[in-house]
Amino acid sequence: MTDEVDDLKRKLRRLRQKNAKDARKAWADGFLTGVCGQLRPGDLAIDCGANVGEISARLLATGADVVAFDPDPWAFEQLRQRFADQQRYQLHNAAVGCTEAEVVLMRAANFDGNEGNASQKSTVITGARNIGEAGERVTVRQIDFVAFLRDLIAARGPVAFLKIDIEGAELDLLEALDREGLLAHIRCTVAETHEHKFPDLRLRYEALRTALSARYAPHHVNLDWI
Repeated sequence: MTDEVDDLKRKLRRLRQKNAKDARKAWADGFLTGVCGQLRPGDLAIDCGANVGEISARLLATGADVVAFDPDPWAFEQLRQRFADQQRYQLHNAAVGCTEAEVVLMRAANFDGNEGNASQKSTVITGARNIGEAGERVTVRQIDFVAFLRDLIAARGPVAFLKIDIEGAELDLLEALDREGLLAHIRCTVAETHEHKFPDLRLRYEALRTALSARYAPHHVNLDWI
């Protein structure tokens, strides 16, 4: 009987986790639909961690200019081919961080043959769960995104939308953008945070959430992206 109860508890836990994930996906899709409804030709949107371009495609459909970043050579090639004829799409094969550097991109152990799913887990941050020692390492370029954004805002004015999904590197980057006051010059910023993937960083994530929620409304800076 004990084994049956434990099995039932595990099934219920997995079901709750799935339902929570589905709810977050539905919320993010609705939120993005609202953002896209506000974007206009001439607006600027930035897609950090563009992967294969699902978000980029929706942003481009609004008529906005889109700047996209992805460090993974495989994902970059998918983006290059997909948006080859888009004049409003500026694509960079680079990670985004707080310094100019060459960094090591760590891929999931099951990357080969499963690139579409596994590329979403690649990270430049050590200590991640589910990125095994057997995973491939690729040296990639990292840009100083703080300086890039500062210069971009000085040249063009406020940014309409910024999406950050960069598998753990968002913590350092968001802290730096907050210190520099750059988030105030972005109409809407969304980020997926990865405290579940980097348990040693949970206290910093909690502090970041507390600080940003005190300064910005949820429609201005939101850390609950999927």
